[in-house]
Amino acid sequence: MIAVSVKPLFFAIFTVSLLLAVMLLSPSTPGKLDIWSVGRVVEWRPCTWWLQGHLTALPIESNGYIRVDCYGGLNQMRRDLSFCDGVGIARLLNATLVLPKFEAAAYWNESSGFADVFDVDYFIQQVNGFVKVVKELPPEIVSKEPFQVDCRKRKGQLDYIESILPSLLEHHYISITPAMSQRRDRYPKYAKAALCQACYGALRLTRSLEKKASELLEAIPKPFLSLHLRFEPDMVAYSQCEYSGLSPASMEAIEAARGDRKQWTGELARIWRKRGKCPLTPNETALILEMVAAMRAYKGLHKTLFLSRRAFAELTFQGLKGKELMQALRTTREEALPDCFCEFKL
Repeated sequence: MIAVSVKPLFFAIFTVSLLLAVMLLSPSTPGKLDIWSVGRVVEWRPCTWWLQGHLTALPIESNGYIRVDCYGGLNQMRRDLSFCDGVGIARLLNATLVLPKFEAAAYWNESSGFADVFDVDYFIQQVNGFVKVVKELPPEIVSKEPFQVDCRKRKGQLDYIESILPSLLEHHYISITPAMSQRRDRYPKYAKAALCQACYGALRLTRSLEKKASELLEAIPKPFLSLHLRFEPDMVAYSQCEYSGLSPASMEAIEAARGDRKQWTGELARIWRKRGKCPLTPNETALILEMVAAMRAYKGLHKTLFLSRRAFAELTFQGLKGKELMQALRTTREEALPDCFCEFKL
């Protein structure tokens, strides 16, 4: 296997990626179809069981209070594990949710909390009926530190009812860091609905951040393609993913940045990669851009472009590369957000 260095390869692929992006975003010849003008044949909407999740009445008595400790960047906090799963867990265990704690200072030198980024009142209003939320703890608990439960270190498929509920009942106030591998099949529909509502229907930026975001969006020429092309040792180390073909110097830099975050191995590594949690390498990013360019070349033969992160992870895990991978991705149809959204034909 050929060993390559991360940074030189990154800059080379980055240059190619920018050229492809320019080609993709350049105006089309008048009269010809492109991927920006063809009509959609399907779209994803909230599943019925999600929209009706608040119809299941919350129990009168709560089992205690849960605070979710969120790590990483905002996108990781919101979607990957911490925040969304934390709300679902609180509903699953019949707990009252305390506003989440952002553990960002260690990585980003950032001290902002949940209330500095998101509209708290809007969040509480939108999850009303799905899960109980409080801004402040009652006097008898406010002076206490929560009993910490770090589920990330648990091995195997984690069942929160069996593993975490006893701690909640004993201590009445716990902080949790949701697990990578968990038994979502044990979630009743109302707990899944709470997760979906919190993640996709209840988060809104504060007015000041929303204003800045709107100004930025307005300034960007349309249409545009947003890419996150960062692939550096600290990010690879934080992902805990396994990569082959990197140079000894790159591997040394990754190990230096890894700290106590050991690389996933065996079954856990397989689950993590298949869930699409491993950052794309520069080569993989270039392949995605090539796929978009190929779809443009079809001139409307395909009405909807399906680029499934989960399918990409599964197919690359199987060892598919190059043309075989591109062909397999073209024939893949998968819901974009299968946990919360259902496909509707237009």
